[in-house]
Amino acid sequence: MAADPVFVDTNVLVYASRPAVLQHIAARTAIDRLQEEGAPLWISPQILREYLAVVIRPQAGASGLPMHDALADVRRFAVLFNLADDGGATLDRLVALLATHAVGGRQVQDAQLVATMLENGVHRLLTFNARDFERFQALISLERP
Repeated sequence: MAADPVFVDTNVLVYASRPAVLQHIAARTAIDRLQEEGAPLWISPQILREYLAVVIRPQAGASGLPMHDALADVRRFAVLFNLADDGGATLDRLVALLATHAVGGRQVQDAQLVATMLENGVHRLLTFNARDFERFQALISLERP
């Protein structure tokens, strides 16, 4: 029997695809473990947009990826992972989450991710930023790489 599906956060994709970063091995190991368990892995258009924004931007003395390389990654992710719908019903779910959870500023993006997960029947989140999602622990389970 397959394991429950898992939503993969942007930071996990970034670290898993960049061998030079310290978190690379942890990210790759977590993804490999979940795949071996038979857990369907999910991402969303939001995750892909965030991935692009992060990897093309120069950071800490390192240049960003050229756009064509970043787009090649996005195309590969769209094949390797299930792509969650984050359309109309997700907006309704987001509005409900914002009405019931203390969220502000950039945290709306986290709430959007949770709304997308719930609307697509995914209740597990793999993330290096578990603290950002602790307010939603009654609705989702958090997994750290």
